[in-house]
Amino acid sequence: MILLIISINRRFSLFTTLNIYLFVYLLNHNYRYNIHICIGVLIINLLMYSSWCREHPSALSSFREIMNAARGKSIVVFLDYDGTLSPIVSDPDRAFMSNPMRSAVQEVSRHFPTAIISGRSRNKVYEFVKLKEVLYAGSHGMDIMGPPQQANTSYGGKYETRTLDENDQEFVTFQPAQEFLPQIEKMLKKLEKKTGEIDGVMIEDNRFCISVHYRHVKEQVYDAISPICRQISTQLTLNVCVFVQDYQKLEKLVERILKEYPKFHMTRGKKVLEIRPSIKWNKGHALEYLLETLGFTSSSDNDDAVPLYIGDDKTDEDAFNVLKSRGAGFPIIVTSKPRQTAASYSLRDPSEVLSFLIRMARWKSAHYC
Repeated sequence: MILLIISINRRFSLFTTLNIYLFVYLLNHNYRYNIHICIGVLIINLLMYSSWCREHPSALSSFREIMNAARGKSIVVFLDYDGTLSPIVSDPDRAFMSNPMRSAVQEVSRHFPTAIISGRSRNKVYEFVKLKEVLYAGSHGMDIMGPPQQANTSYGGKYETRTLDENDQEFVTFQPAQEFLPQIEKMLKKLEKKTGEIDGVMIEDNRFCISVHYRHVKEQVYDAISPICRQISTQLTLNVCVFVQDYQKLEKLVERILKEYPKFHMTRGKKVLEIRPSIKWNKGHALEYLLETLGFTSSSDNDDAVPLYIGDDKTDEDAFNVLKSRGAGFPIIVTSKPRQTAASYSLRDPSEVLSFLIRMARWKSAHYC
């Protein structure tokens, strides 16, 4: 009961909450009991993850099953960036992908149409990846670079612009949130000014959305639920402290600024507040747009595409849900902790993503030499 209350009120996962509870217990109990509770919580964590994995099996263990189901069809690969191709790092500007990961993505893109859909600005993602074989969608899909060969008829050319890259190669950009750019620029300046008084805040301009990073914001410890504990268990009469990031002031500040911009909304990610235009567009829509641009329609009669989407963020759930609604494709979540998801399969971390991509490229080479 206590754990669930903490989880709901403080937005912790139950998995994380167990570890918080362990910390509190160790503070309030004799040392000779510490090893027992450590082992107990570890076992609970392992059991929870094991149970979750039965519903979301490893994509590595299920590799043959996935590839056999896709045999004879056109696999299209979609990848998130942060937490998927690169580890989550304290400095967002240093979220570099490894050379082996870059090589794996490049090899996969030689065999399958491949796109990276990120919350970052499209240009920033390209700076990290630097692969011309890959398509890029930034700002949670609101800034898409697509191939010029195929027109997307769903939007009648609306929001599309044909342009040239540095090598005079033509490509199409699709930007459904163009009208919001002036407001985004004003909001960005206001956020940078107002958040300057809070140590550790980093504002990232993602062109069509804004990220307010608080990973370095000072942490506080405070007495959060000791009255509840006293009511539930006489053994927990000492103060119960919960570690939470001191971002409440920041969150309220951002919410006040957002009231001046009613056409925008805020969502929460991993140590980040995301501000986006309130339009009906997300990573799921970007996936559908790219599929059509690549020549795959949503009609079951002539669509032989099997989209495979790998991502770790809450915003990737929109893409997972699209694959579920299509009734075809493989949504794969990257996480080492149990969490609610529409994904069918899982990978623990970027190292397992790397292994999966390498196996994909080798599988294609072995079966279609």
